[in-house]
Amino acid sequence: MAVKIYDAAKERLIGVWDYTEQMWGEEQADRYVRGLVEAIHAAVGKRHRWRRLMDEALKGVFFIRFQHHYVFFRELSDGTLGVISVLHEKMDIPARLREDSERGENS
Repeated sequence: MAVKIYDAAKERLIGVWDYTEQMWGEEQADRYVRGLVEAIHAAVGKRHRWRRLMDEALKGVFFIRFQHHYVFFRELSDGTLGVISVLHEKMDIPARLREDSERGENS
């Protein structure tokens, strides 16, 4: 199964890198974002780790957790994992996820 990272999720990953770099330096930013991306690719083969999002407006959305972030995705019709968003645990997750989901479907 392949992975497609939608534009909204790419922007979130860049934001994670920028914030981490400002707080803890470039090396830590690289390491953390690389870990996030590796977790996304690892999720492809570990369906048992997927957690279903219980939101009627976002049917078919699953998530995994990586350290302080949640990765939200759908399994697309061709079997690709479509990453909608990557959100920090302290964000307003429902609101941000709805925004990213709406954007993701169009990118």
